Amino acid sequence: MMKPLLSALAAALGLASGVAQAQSQGVSKDEILVGSIQDLSGPIAAFGKAVRQGMLLRVEEVNEQGGVHGRKLKLLVEDDGYDPKKAVLAAQKLVNQDKVFIVVAHTGTAQNNASMPIQFEKNVINFLPVTAAREMYEPLNRLKYSFAVTYYDQMRTWLPKMVKDKGVKKVCTIYQDDEFGLEVMRGAEAGLKTLNMEFTEKTSYKRGATDFSSQVARMKGSGCELVVMGTIIRETIGTIGEARKTGFNPVFFGSSASYTWLIPKLGGKAMDGLISTMGAQHPYLDEASQPLRHWATKYKTRFNEDPDVFAVYGYVIIDAFLKGASKAGPNLSTDSFIKAMDTITIPPDIFGSAEATFSATKRLGSDASRMSQIVDGRWKVISEYARP
Repeated sequence: MMKPLLSALAAALGLASGVAQAQSQGVSKDEILVGSIQDLSGPIAAFGKAVRQGMLLRVEEVNEQGGVHGRKLKLLVEDDGYDPKKAVLAAQKLVNQDKVFIVVAHTGTAQNNASMPIQFEKNVINFLPVTAAREMYEPLNRLKYSFAVTYYDQMRTWLPKMVKDKGVKKVCTIYQDDEFGLEVMRGAEAGLKTLNMEFTEKTSYKRGATDFSSQVARMKGSGCELVVMGTIIRETIGTIGEARKTGFNPVFFGSSASYTWLIPKLGGKAMDGLISTMGAQHPYLDEASQPLRHWATKYKTRFNEDPDVFAVYGYVIIDAFLKGASKAGPNLSTDSFIKAMDTITIPPDIFGSAEATFSATKRLGSDASRMSQIVDGRWKVISEYARP
């Protein structure tokens, strides 16, 4: 009678030990292993590089100060080339081989959707991915946290306002034929529905496309006055550039995915007038805000290039992780980190971000966005924050 009881007790203790071990994977006495997956070789490698450098800057800062409760951060970054299949392999390496505590700032919608199941199987949190898709916090999952107001909400909040303000009658869209582009398009459809309107023309392209002449011709032929852009870098530049060449000059309206200094830098004068939704602000070195100017100068000194808003994302995501890990206390585990994050408020920062709050039932930090426009090659904020 005693032997079965002792065996059951030993098994229960072993199971409890295994759970505790799984929850503290990647946490040792003096180190926290933090994983991230970025496009460092594909179509949005410029974004991935900037996110990585922004993360590194904050990691180096905290490590110089002694880390979090005596533990220094070790950042491990894998390249997925913006390919969901490679994202799965990257997640498998980070979670099963490197045994990271958490995956942070993974860039890309389809890529996150592909890799999250790998992480969740091992109780590894997907923390503030660099994508504004609803799947990053829906359906509710204790291992999901998201910081970016969704593409869907960005569009449904701002498109009706723009249509009214500009007296637009015909609205078109060009979007990437994947989860990202569809989110932009569906949000815009929801916004138009509030005005009893529909798209005059919808056209899409495959990820990695470089020729947009047929899509532009269709939108021009339908007499569009405003074009919703479910595009990122080169697709935004390619579409607007082709339109300008053909004398097609509607209002171009993009999501936060097109809010990057690379658009005016690579696209030139033709990009003037593009309006995009955004949260965090692009950090120009000559900004009036002294703290922002100081940060941008520090970044440039470290990496020998100007920062952009994706570097900001990387920096603030690591900073948010540090806030949660610090509040979790010396006994850092998945459970203690979740408990801390679910009671945290992150105030507005030097980058102009809105306040973010999280709870056990609220895993999107903020649903507020505002608009910015390219004027003489620079992004200028043109609205206050608004919510859907």
